[in-house]
Amino acid sequence: MSRDDTLVRIRQAGKDMIEILGLTTSPVGVRFLRGDAAYPDGAEVLKQYRYCQALMKARHGESVILDSEGIACPAAASAFGFRNLPDGLKSGKGLVGFGIVSDEAVGKRMFEVMPHLESSEIKAIYLYPLEKAMFIPDVVVVEDEIEKLMWIALAYIHTTDGERIVSSTAILQATCVDSTIIPYLNQKLNLSYGCYGCRDATDITASETVLGFPLVMLEKIVEHLIFHSKKAIPVSRGKHALAMLREREKKTTGNFSK
Repeated sequence: MSRDDTLVRIRQAGKDMIEILGLTTSPVGVRFLRGDAAYPDGAEVLKQYRYCQALMKARHGESVILDSEGIACPAAASAFGFRNLPDGLKSGKGLVGFGIVSDEAVGKRMFEVMPHLESSEIKAIYLYPLEKAMFIPDVVVVEDEIEKLMWIALAYIHTTDGERIVSSTAILQATCVDSTIIPYLNQKLNLSYGCYGCRDATDITASETVLGFPLVMLEKIVEHLIFHSKKAIPVSRGKHALAMLREREKKTTGNFSK
């Protein structure tokens, strides 16, 4: 399949995800730029943005680039291999200061086991709405309401022949590590509950969270979302079983549960 044909299919997959799930914003393509790769035309090179904020801009329709000079979050900068983790975070003191943990040893351990890219592996990160893709992504990240992400996870289970999803999170670095780096390194879908940082720094709501998966899974995930759209999604969202319960309660007691 040619590159152009692949991009057409990727854009269609993005459109299908939005339509089937009723996503309020776009799924995001994340491409790692390496070596002497030129920055894509038309993309805004961000300055002093966190990765989660770059993701926020992309899910709202913008194409953006974040590099070692522009990334503001020191934890994400370290995770992407742009620079070393500051001593304040590395020691665990920073997480105590933020009120995330009460014990420096816990904070230190959280960073010791944090997955990351090797130094100089990439030079920049390009993020864009998937339905407008002009480049093939390494990872697809989706941030939206939990129920909508549930269907993506179920579709993914179809691609692994029914295997349970084993996911990893520290409730820290939810967008950069949980939803981007782990799916890239492990080539598997990874779920996150969100984290202190992204919930403080972006417009993600209390009812929303984030997941990511490698590009190789995209086509099959969308194939099974189309399958779910024919019966499972409309039936579940229609709450037919709940309606039957309320009708039965009304007939037997004259009341129904709220």
